[in-house]
Amino acid sequence: MPELLFEIGTEELPAGFQKPALDQLKENFIARARELKIAHGSVSTLGTPRRLALLVEDLVDSQPDSRNELMGPSRQAGFDGEGNATRAAIGFASSRGADVSDLKVVETDKGEYLMLVQEIKGVATTELLPDLLNGLMMGFSFPKSMRWGSHSISFARPVQWLVALYDSEIVPFSYQGTAASDTSRGHRFMANEDVKVDDIASYKKNLQNVFVVVDQAERRSLVLTEIEKAVSETLDATVARVAVDEALVDTVCNLVEKPYGVCGSFDEKFLQLPDEALITSMREHQKYFPVVDNENNLLPHFVAVNNTDVKDIALTRAGHERVLRARLEDAFFFFSGDKEKKLEERVDALTGIIFQAELGTMLEKTERIVKLAGLLAEQFAPDSVDDACRAARLCKTDLLTDMVGEFPSLQGNMGCAYALQDGESQAVALAIQEHYFPKRAGAELPTSLLGAVVGLADRIDTISGCFGIGQVPTGTADPFGLRRIALAILHLIEHFELSLSLHDVVHKALSLYGDKVNGGMETVRQVVAFIRGRFVNDQLSLGVDAEAVEAVTTVAFDDVNDSLLKIQALSAIRAKEDFAVLAASYKRICNIIKVNSATDVQEALLTEKAEQNLASIFGKLAEEVQPLLAARDYNGALAAMLILKTPVDEFFNEVMVMAEDDGVRANRLNLLTAISALFLRVGDISKMQAS
Repeated sequence: MPELLFEIGTEELPAGFQKPALDQLKENFIARARELKIAHGSVSTLGTPRRLALLVEDLVDSQPDSRNELMGPSRQAGFDGEGNATRAAIGFASSRGADVSDLKVVETDKGEYLMLVQEIKGVATTELLPDLLNGLMMGFSFPKSMRWGSHSISFARPVQWLVALYDSEIVPFSYQGTAASDTSRGHRFMANEDVKVDDIASYKKNLQNVFVVVDQAERRSLVLTEIEKAVSETLDATVARVAVDEALVDTVCNLVEKPYGVCGSFDEKFLQLPDEALITSMREHQKYFPVVDNENNLLPHFVAVNNTDVKDIALTRAGHERVLRARLEDAFFFFSGDKEKKLEERVDALTGIIFQAELGTMLEKTERIVKLAGLLAEQFAPDSVDDACRAARLCKTDLLTDMVGEFPSLQGNMGCAYALQDGESQAVALAIQEHYFPKRAGAELPTSLLGAVVGLADRIDTISGCFGIGQVPTGTADPFGLRRIALAILHLIEHFELSLSLHDVVHKALSLYGDKVNGGMETVRQVVAFIRGRFVNDQLSLGVDAEAVEAVTTVAFDDVNDSLLKIQALSAIRAKEDFAVLAASYKRICNIIKVNSATDVQEALLTEKAEQNLASIFGKLAEEVQPLLAARDYNGALAAMLILKTPVDEFFNEVMVMAEDDGVRANRLNLLTAISALFLRVGDISKMQAS
């Protein structure tokens, strides 16, 4: 079967542009091919900083033939009494590019109608490809684009050449004056020459011969090999190794067409910098890998990855060392200057940072975090309340340091380092660093409870304040990242198994804002409902029983871990046959009691044997499960509740709930309401009927 090779050659693309662009290229082709009804085999992409390539196997040579049956006017409307075509028939035929003689009369349920049958020959793929490829070029969405020359259409970087081959033949296609050919280009510096290709196989092979590794996975593997090789050739590999940062490997892979590693060194004085500061200085600006010993201690060495092979490696090494030294000197200067002022001395200066225009300064936020952290610590870490408040007081002060100003990603890390420098306790310093954890979904969680407490206080303050001024996320906008914040709150509570009332803590957080926000109960409910929505989505993404989640969260949501225990218990018991029957009966109970809320049952009004039996069993059950519910033993409570299956069935079979006697009817409704209330202590099991 024929194959398609499409390469877009450009000036060097930014590393972060490449994967999204290749994903778009693949997805857009598949979507367009589906629209055109041209079948194909596997679709893959390859790319380097100078090229984006699409590879399609088994691309059919034409669309399939098709048959269209178009229904027109009725025969009576289409022909007059003498059999002559009317304006209706003539207009229908001409609108479809046909003649009246092409129309057929067919029998339908509504009588005889005119039909036009069109046999459509599938268009050859070679005719479709020029427009398809042009559409692919126009379909990219880049973070930033540019125009060049006199061209009006923009692209991420100027397009230098195009390769478009279908079944080894050039596709007649051009973009912005650049015509497609069968010629690619080699490495810009090591083999800046044209490279002829005939098909996918020769494309990869021929580019390899001109120092271009076009396969990203292969090039990434080479990056890892090169950085390890660079260290082993320069240092003793038994005591030194590269500290591999996977994200940096991905970035470097997208900066080179073929990697070449070189190991360099720097002055040992720079090891006085905090590890994260030193690593960030190397990684952020220079894309260098740090070198560590067997105990993960930083060594005064680094590894750079070049895009070219060089004859004089010593000269190249010296160049990298010179550039890095300038960066490290800056960091060392910032670090030394920052240490001259203690974090405590920076607290008042937080008035100069606006947290949010309506919510005040970062100092005001700090004061609220201190109070919230203290309250949370009293509940979860009563022996560490002072440490929690101290960490909360200092947690934002590193925002005022030169190091964080230069490297914003170091916030928290520098606060920890400076806190230790100031003589703060290890617990306080660690909490300052970890209160930012997790920094994103799936990221590292705090190792210390104090870090979690301060982090919760910070996030609950933010989400409560934003809702309090009406800054609520919409489907398209979440400028304060409240969805991410809500998810972090949930993960912190779950990870540390905290029994926390969300309603209470949000109410307290709103009260600390005073008259800056709307702190009423409606706002509290909105915040908790928002967090509940993230909880539900998070549980469903983990594959948790959706009906169990709904059964619990539609009744109540306040204590996250209590809700999780209920969900787990309902998920575990739903496999029991008795539970499925009981769930159906419970739904019947819900339908009958409707708005009834009373639960007082008068024994004297229980006249039927079935209702007497149900009331007796329920009374004993209620006494049995109360301590189980109080202990959060929801598995045990639900297992005990299964005893109601038979008496509930007998009750509905033998007792008329809606009796004529008002007192008897009310008594029976109250009994069912009491049963419902007991189940609702775990969840609404009517949501869990077998479908």
